[in-house]
Amino acid sequence: MTDTQNPLLDRSFRIPFRRIRAEHVVPGIRGILVEARVALDELAESPGSLTWASTIEPLDRTMERVRRGIGPVQHLLAVAETPELRGAWKEVLPEVSRLWSWMYLHEGLWRRLGKYAETDEARALTGLRGRHLARTLRDFRRSGADLSPTDRTRLESLDVELSELQQEFSENVLDATADFSLVITDGDRLRGIPEDARARFRKRAREKGIDGWLLTLDQPSFEAVVKHGEDRDLREELHEAYFTRGTRDPWDNRPLIPRIVELRKEKARLLGYGDFPDYRLEEQMVKSGARARQFVEEMVERTRPYRERDLEELERHAESMGIQPLQPWDVSFVAEHLRRERFDLDEEALRPYFPLESVLVGFFEIVERLFGVRVTESELEEVWHPEVRYFELGDEDGALLGGFYTDFFPRPEKRQGAWMNDFIYGGPQPDGAFEPHLGVVCANFPPPGDDRPACLTHRDVETLFHEFGHLLHHLMCQVPIAQRGGINVAWDWVELPSQLLENWAWEREALDLFARHWDTGDRLPDDLFERMVKAKRFMGGWRQMRQLEFGMMDQALHARYEPGEDGDPVQWVTELLQSQAPTPEFAKSHPLPFFMHLFSGGYAASYYSYLWSEVLEADLFTRFQSEGIFHRPTGRRFVETILSAGDREDPEALFREFMGRDPDPEALLRRNLGQVA
Repeated sequence: MTDTQNPLLDRSFRIPFRRIRAEHVVPGIRGILVEARVALDELAESPGSLTWASTIEPLDRTMERVRRGIGPVQHLLAVAETPELRGAWKEVLPEVSRLWSWMYLHEGLWRRLGKYAETDEARALTGLRGRHLARTLRDFRRSGADLSPTDRTRLESLDVELSELQQEFSENVLDATADFSLVITDGDRLRGIPEDARARFRKRAREKGIDGWLLTLDQPSFEAVVKHGEDRDLREELHEAYFTRGTRDPWDNRPLIPRIVELRKEKARLLGYGDFPDYRLEEQMVKSGARARQFVEEMVERTRPYRERDLEELERHAESMGIQPLQPWDVSFVAEHLRRERFDLDEEALRPYFPLESVLVGFFEIVERLFGVRVTESELEEVWHPEVRYFELGDEDGALLGGFYTDFFPRPEKRQGAWMNDFIYGGPQPDGAFEPHLGVVCANFPPPGDDRPACLTHRDVETLFHEFGHLLHHLMCQVPIAQRGGINVAWDWVELPSQLLENWAWEREALDLFARHWDTGDRLPDDLFERMVKAKRFMGGWRQMRQLEFGMMDQALHARYEPGEDGDPVQWVTELLQSQAPTPEFAKSHPLPFFMHLFSGGYAASYYSYLWSEVLEADLFTRFQSEGIFHRPTGRRFVETILSAGDREDPEALFREFMGRDPDPEALLRRNLGQVA
């Protein structure tokens, strides 16, 4: 196979996903890795003067070529995995991990960077270039560049083993989720479940040649049952299957978790840190594990009275429904019943007003009004599935800022949840233009039925706006150094643009752009909107405490859990949550064995960041509320100071640049809970 035949070596802006096969992975990735090693060796020994152009730029180019080469494979593993693709990736994954470790531990490269840092040119660097040099040197030190040869060898082996274990964890979750199915032959067991969900269950059964309804653990199916199913035994069965994923052979993640934690702990100590959270969080806004734990503990105490209030209401209402005692598989069902009773609001009554296509068009109209950018759809054959679409984002002058794919519906070979990925970072060109970026938004929304389009819950709308917030952070980047651009920012800052965009899903003026009944075209009625807004804080204490429990679990596991002494990590976390949980059954209902955020998704020791960012964005949105949610000057100011700014400055400085002051930490409590505790 020649290089020109391997699509992984194709550097076209529109990635040839349709042509990528498992047989391309090993030779393609190995070729990319060999090329990178040769380039870095040559850079380390390159004669001549030490300058930015001869040192930093070639290093950055090499890193970006590797990232761009492996990115499409990692993406396909998330959306279109096959046994062959998985096997090919597992074959080269250790080699990829070794490349990154080898680069940061390359004595000649580190020596060259150190010498360059001592030059007059480097000492005179300010602004973005000065920041990038400092961060590059820091990244090398944090990756072991100053370690002894023995410790370097050990660090490289730790990184390789971690990458393999994290990949195995992810595969186990995908396989365990895809393996479960439950055939229902008695339609009465599905009473209460919305008709569109039942139709999906029926269609799925027919596709398998089964007479009845086929239930799975994909998010739309699971939520339809636990939120609306009147059959309590069925809710319990689905709940049990969902929360025990990753605990049974052959997809048992429990042996992997202690080893991952142990390796992370050893890596942190090898690099001179007290524990993994201190290592992980040193370069984040929070700075240390102790500060992250303090933040979580403080928020727990502030949230506790509201969670207790919500629990009392749930238990009281459950008793009135004849449900005793309240169990985890009852909560969504009882809460939805109480929401309907208290606010005369059925979440399913909202769904017809949020057809996916209308929501998309509406969001694109929002960003055009607010930020002055325009989205257009283009035909594209080079996609990984027929449902995938491709769009382009242009500025006011028509210049292309970037392109993006969308992939919205669940499939067995696709992982759960919703996410955004950054494929290509553009940059400045000799003619003064800025090369466009490329990204993707994926989700697992309920697909269309036989006689109706895909319709979203309002929470789905928020999710879509959230992921598009990440996408805009990437596509609107104007930072000329890719490693400092887009979403390459502090982990507890990266969620701010995404969470901020969710606010527009609650504004009448914005909803009027897209919230129309899929069949009649009627606008979302005023009374329905008013009831929706009144219910916004419903169970706010319960929801916020759930997020905090995940943050608490994350920090405790990485700071206190001792793999050799504390036994089964799932049981250890269950005991940890006993103090917060209403009953032992609630303590058991945690996602540790399938928590990909912590073990394969980049949020290790950082799950607190969701709430940290939410504190900031709740405050930041007050400026839009004051000046107008479509006030173009405010929107453009947000683009200039935050959305296009990447990591050009510390997040605290960017926040102050937009708001003109430091954050108000009480803004979130006022919004989510109704008052400051």
